[in-house]
Amino acid sequence: MSEQIVHTTDAKFEADVIKSNMPVLVDFWAEWCGPCHAIAPLIDQVATNYQGRLRVVKVNVDENPIAAQKFNVRSIPTLLLFKGGAVAAQQVGALSRAQLEGFLNARLGAPERSTA
Repeated sequence: MSEQIVHTTDAKFEADVIKSNMPVLVDFWAEWCGPCHAIAPLIDQVATNYQGRLRVVKVNVDENPIAAQKFNVRSIPTLLLFKGGAVAAQQVGALSRAQLEGFLNARLGAPERSTA
């Protein structure tokens, strides 16, 4: 798992997400959720590829139900993109790398690629 990913709680959600000075991708997931595990490597890649432009935060809905309820998360995985403390976009369900990058790039612009 990427060291860039923050695991937050209901108590820390406002500080980690709402008050962030950069856009935040929040992954609502659960340990028992197969599709959540399927997209986890993609979330790790996003955390690395968008470093400095996007913060990636994970919320375990079983351990932290308040945030999920507050943002009407009814199915997992659910990805919410926060900008300026508000939800700017939502994606529900598993998705491919191309779909995830398209979702983010449409709202953030494509990340700069390393030429190394």
